[in-house]
Amino acid sequence: MLLWARWARMSTWSAAALLFCAIYGLPVAMIALASVSGQWNGILPSHFTLSHYTRALHGDSAELLRISVFTGALASAAALVSGTWAALALRRMKGMPKRVLDVIFFVPSAVPSVSIGLGLLVAFSQPPVLLNGTATIVFLAHFLLISAFTYGNVSAGLSRVAPEYGEVAESLGARPFYQLTRVTLPLVAPYLLASFSLSFALSMGELGATLMIYPPGWVTLPVGIFALSDRGAIFDASTLTMILGAATLLALLGLSRISNKAAVR
Repeated sequence: MLLWARWARMSTWSAAALLFCAIYGLPVAMIALASVSGQWNGILPSHFTLSHYTRALHGDSAELLRISVFTGALASAAALVSGTWAALALRRMKGMPKRVLDVIFFVPSAVPSVSIGLGLLVAFSQPPVLLNGTATIVFLAHFLLISAFTYGNVSAGLSRVAPEYGEVAESLGARPFYQLTRVTLPLVAPYLLASFSLSFALSMGELGATLMIYPPGWVTLPVGIFALSDRGAIFDASTLTMILGAATLLALLGLSRISNKAAVR
């Protein structure tokens, strides 16, 4: 009841804004300052410069960004297909089998990512399936880590679709494939795009498993940031962090616009 009062609402919003700035805004601001700093010996940096961005955009960092985007897009697309397929297959399943399979699908997201990386190294470092040292093992790790989120989002979307839609389409003579492509999937299109967006964002920032399995010729941007910070190149690492965040944000904004248009339709 106190929230009905003006002072209570103002206090609540002020506290929320303060927490947001302290938890999210301040770290991002420090990274942004470091990315344009030439020297930082006091409380605030000095000798501001954009040379870090110039060097990053014209050096090997552009290739790291391309690898991260390609890995995220491919792994997210594969997770979207498999997660949607699994959600559709288990849509009408009930009882214990459904709960057991749900747990199996969510296991990769419940364990540390380094465990996924170690498991892939153990499983695919010997014939007959030798993936260690290839880019394929990186795609596989990202796919395993994000597939559960796709499955969960699509399942949530399908649960909101009334079964009457399919029954009406079937009564009108629609075949199962027609029902899937013209009725079911268009109804859950916003959930599909949201799942892809979330998966892409998670893949772009993934470090733990990738750090254990990446080959020398397939270095993602988070791995590059870690390597720079480990060598003490904090300014360059901050610059790559800002580039990673901006690229991910732009991709999510584009996907969000597509999702909003799909929801309106």
